[in-house]
Amino acid sequence: MITYNQASTIDHLEQILWLQQQNLPKNLTDKEKEREGFLTVEHSFEVLKAMNEECRHIIALENGKVIAYALCMHPKFAESIEVLKPMFQEINQIVKGKKNYLVMGQICVAKAYRGQGIFRKLYETMKEKLPEGFDTIITEVDAKNQRSVNAHKAIGFSEIKRYKADGKVWSLITLK
Repeated sequence: MITYNQASTIDHLEQILWLQQQNLPKNLTDKEKEREGFLTVEHSFEVLKAMNEECRHIIALENGKVIAYALCMHPKFAESIEVLKPMFQEINQIVKGKKNYLVMGQICVAKAYRGQGIFRKLYETMKEKLPEGFDTIITEVDAKNQRSVNAHKAIGFSEIKRYKADGKVWSLITLK
């Protein structure tokens, strides 16, 4: 049985990083990236842990094993990950000083569990667990990652801006 919760142990964080490694472009073939999607950011344990201490990450567990996750990224981490700095700059232009949003820093479902509604349930759980005073989830998707673009659109995300950074086209999207 799959359960949804927030990461609460070092083991959870280590399992998130292991699953992340399986889905980074450097560990996938071009065909896999096109068919299955891919992740962009490789987190350090230290940053992942600090993010979790501020707002615990959402995880899906089966028999104690992390099979999926959605990372919670408080706006205070805007300068923590180089590749995400342009995203926060774009967000700040749009929200103009408001801090009532949480960034979904990365979402991943293990290959064997895709297509079972876990992606949707991770976001539902994230919405339920938003810190007090927060009412919006914002994230971005590499426009080339069609699987992710489609999955986000299917659960109600809408694009608020498209921009270029680091040679890529990004779709900045929100779920209210």
